Amino acid sequence: MAEGSNVDVVVIGAGQAGLSAAHFLARFGLRPGEELLVLDSAHQPGGAWQHRWPSLTLATVNGVSDLPGLPFADIVDTARGEVTAAEAVPRYYAAYEQKFGLDVQRPVAVRVVCGPHEDDRFQVETSAGTWRARGIINATGTWEKPFIPFYPGADTFRGRQLHTHDYTTADEFRGKHTVVIGGGISAIQLLDEVSRVTSTTWVTRSEPRFREGPFDAGEGRRAVALVEDRVRHGLPPGSVVSVTGLPVTPAVRSARERGVLVRRPMFARIEPEGVRWADGDYQHAEILFWCTGFRSSLDHLAPLALRGHGGGIVMTGRAATQVAEQPRVHLVGYGPSASTIGANRAGRDAARELLGTLGLR
Repeated sequence: MAEGSNVDVVVIGAGQAGLSAAHFLARFGLRPGEELLVLDSAHQPGGAWQHRWPSLTLATVNGVSDLPGLPFADIVDTARGEVTAAEAVPRYYAAYEQKFGLDVQRPVAVRVVCGPHEDDRFQVETSAGTWRARGIINATGTWEKPFIPFYPGADTFRGRQLHTHDYTTADEFRGKHTVVIGGGISAIQLLDEVSRVTSTTWVTRSEPRFREGPFDAGEGRRAVALVEDRVRHGLPPGSVVSVTGLPVTPAVRSARERGVLVRRPMFARIEPEGVRWADGDYQHAEILFWCTGFRSSLDHLAPLALRGHGGGIVMTGRAATQVAEQPRVHLVGYGPSASTIGANRAGRDAARELLGTLGLR
């Protein structure tokens, strides 16, 4: 598609949420490459999965959800648990794009979205040129926005600080006492790995809640509904895992048996060679490993002034993907659709509602 073309809808991002939305837009009548433009900043298919650490395999990942119309197991032999997620999921996404002819343009980085202008279109400025669109579905996820909270003294620390985003292998931690910070699924997985090669201290802001037994669809829907309620009221979205709890996997049981999952509350400050708690207790450390999550990657939408005073965005629509102040802008992979539990439904509902708003359905 030529730079400068007018299109009906631009989908920004081709991870699970973006591919789901693009699939339904095409299914509901938009022609990919003509009326529908899908942009992705990565060099290859796979979304954030292509950046996952090598030890994250199909046997250890917390689940890979099917995209609509093509089961994951049709492309990847899920019985081979040793296959890395960073290899398997990009292969699946590439097959998906090809099967449905989604014509994803990459690598194309979206720099800014402005408007709507006099012709009632948004201007989408990218590394490959500028397009104008009647509607936007943003699916840029969170991987490019790792979050590290501020703690006094962080700039004085003489050791190494890194985030989940930067992790490759536990070997780089070997022999260096590591403070692992965070209580999410990734934090637990990486704590388990790092603790096998060095001594660790685990700290979290709140007491972790582990979940025994299977996680059924009803629980998933209830978890998504709680996060959805926040964004409908314009509050910053919480994580779905904060509602669902942490699954007790074989790795978690093993870490418990090794005495690794001894949680301490958050320290009060960071010092040059360690961390100190409010009661004066001190822990020497050579690495601070921040497994503290990500924030939504929405900086390119700043000219649209979507955020309220509290930093959240008031969302509406069937799956809470529609921006209340800009009905022709949908955010999928934000709030309740940031998890695999809600992404497919969000893509379908966002496509249906946006086309309805544009008078195309």
